[in-house]
Amino acid sequence: MRLACKITAAALAYAGEMVRPGVTTREIDRAIGDYIRSMGATPTFLNYNGFPANACISINEVVIHGIPDSRRIMDGDIVSIDIGASVGGFTGDSARTFPAGNISEEAARLIEVTERSFWEGMKFARAGFRVPDISRAIEECVKANGYSVVTAYTGHGVGAKLHEEPEVPNFVLPRGAPRPRLYAGMTLAVEPMVNAGRPGVIRLDDGWTVVTEDGSLSAHYENTILIRDGEPEILTVV
Repeated sequence: MRLACKITAAALAYAGEMVRPGVTTREIDRAIGDYIRSMGATPTFLNYNGFPANACISINEVVIHGIPDSRRIMDGDIVSIDIGASVGGFTGDSARTFPAGNISEEAARLIEVTERSFWEGMKFARAGFRVPDISRAIEECVKANGYSVVTAYTGHGVGAKLHEEPEVPNFVLPRGAPRPRLYAGMTLAVEPMVNAGRPGVIRLDDGWTVVTEDGSLSAHYENTILIRDGEPEILTVV
């Protein structure tokens, strides 16, 4: 699991260095796939439920699951890249939103708050707490800064499979919903998806690409983490 996450994190860092005006998302995707394979791992997302690329690359109003193509990144774009790598029967999962050239102050703030909400959630990612404790901390941070949490998609357990139990929402579920307890040894993909406008999203006709309903910008920040008795360990670090 540590090796899968290390490869995932390195691939994401490599991809982030490629984000600049003029580069196509397909070029970044190809480089991601080549790197992951060079490390003896497999791009988890490729052909996962039919997904046609090595990574999800989502620009501006695209929240998640953007399909890489010939589109060239423009100055001022924000580019979310979500990567998974599998090796030895285990999987890592991580995402970041990167600036391309000179982005607006509002876009920079959205990226910063999205990351900050992740770290607020990490304060409760330890044995003895419950998943909703993470969810509440993320949601409160996002709303306090005037943004909205995407409620149509959540984080998740990750390990032998890309998506495992439990779900890890970035928002508090209604009363009576499951409240899974956190135990040492659990590995989770915690991933705030934050919209500058309203929380609503639309899935496009390609069956994958998810965009904000109101056309506002969206940012994404994800790490695979290890629950411990004390501070959680972030596994997807270079």
